[in-house]
Amino acid sequence: MQSAATPPFYQLVSFRPKLQTFPSKSRLCSLGTPFCRLRMASVSGFGLRPLRALGGSSSSSASDDGFVTFIEYVGKEGMNVKDDLVVLLDHIQYACKRIAALVASPFNYSLGKQTGLASVGSDRDAPKPLDIVSNEIILSSLQKSGKVAVMASEENDEPTWIRDDGPYVVVTDPLDGSRNIDASIPTGTIFGIYKRLEELDNLPTEEKATLNSLQSGSKLIAAAYVLYSSATILCITFGSGTQAFTLDHSTGDFVLTNPSIKIPPHGQIYSVNDARYFDWPEGLRQYIDTVRQGKGRYPKKYSARYICSLVADLHRTLLYGGVAMNPRDHLRLVYEANPLSFIVEQAGGRGSDGKNRILSLQPVKLHQRLPLFMGSLEDMEELESYGDIQQKVNPGYEV
Repeated sequence: MQSAATPPFYQLVSFRPKLQTFPSKSRLCSLGTPFCRLRMASVSGFGLRPLRALGGSSSSSASDDGFVTFIEYVGKEGMNVKDDLVVLLDHIQYACKRIAALVASPFNYSLGKQTGLASVGSDRDAPKPLDIVSNEIILSSLQKSGKVAVMASEENDEPTWIRDDGPYVVVTDPLDGSRNIDASIPTGTIFGIYKRLEELDNLPTEEKATLNSLQSGSKLIAAAYVLYSSATILCITFGSGTQAFTLDHSTGDFVLTNPSIKIPPHGQIYSVNDARYFDWPEGLRQYIDTVRQGKGRYPKKYSARYICSLVADLHRTLLYGGVAMNPRDHLRLVYEANPLSFIVEQAGGRGSDGKNRILSLQPVKLHQRLPLFMGSLEDMEELESYGDIQQKVNPGYEV
């Protein structure tokens, strides 16, 4: 088990990110007029302005210009979640703002290089310094929140016990797609939140840390990803719909831009590394051949769109429909598949390992890998109808 007292990795590297400071929302413009946000494109890509207080409310809980920030939404205007969870989410969003600044920094080049620090026999990928710094940023924020019992991270072999009275458990992939950093391709942070299992409190620390982290995805109370791209977007669910917030860099606030994302029932895009076509099973090859010829249930030719950044590929799929997949045992059930499938289901889609609903699976180890298929409900039903879609061989390239 990891110790929460371990010195942060960023103390061991020469680069320390210089973070942006944000002006107050009450700041005045140079002309002396009250600060006004400019028109902002929504996550759906149709040029919508940020949403004002829900239902046109002018209550004091809304920000001073009428737009709804993330914390206002979860605390008062929208989900009305418990105060402890609001505190935790505030610390998580702050961590993600720091990571967004780090990813965009011109000084992160050396942090994108692989370290070779993965443990011998470990199920984890070899981390890069940027992964480790992101991990330390999240851990620090969770510690300061005072609301987390244990954090399980894709970057650590074992979970980190934080405090005995923390009501929540957080699982996270701190920086998904970090291999793309040098090419300025989108990356993301993924996290899921569970309640601490109080019935385990009398177990040894290492055992209760692991068992709390191995909860089924069906027990998630919240899950989110943050996309670091041309915009920084936080997409979250609390089990009753999926909402998206876009970071306003002028104020430092995540602003509500889509209160209810609904994935189209079918799309016209599939996202997969089809350079591996000849490694695929027959069922998956038949499905791809069928839809790209326009001979599937939806009689239009599908197009391939593949970024090789899970958060980015999924975000596009949520907005435009279709399927995003990795058919081999590569993606992690605890840190990636469960949180993202929860988000997709709450937007009206489906997450599957090719045979079973992801959220019905019981994890047996922290870094357990599996195939992952997510997307529009009708597209997923058609894909799974081909039966043999899980890639069982992995020739010629590393996991």
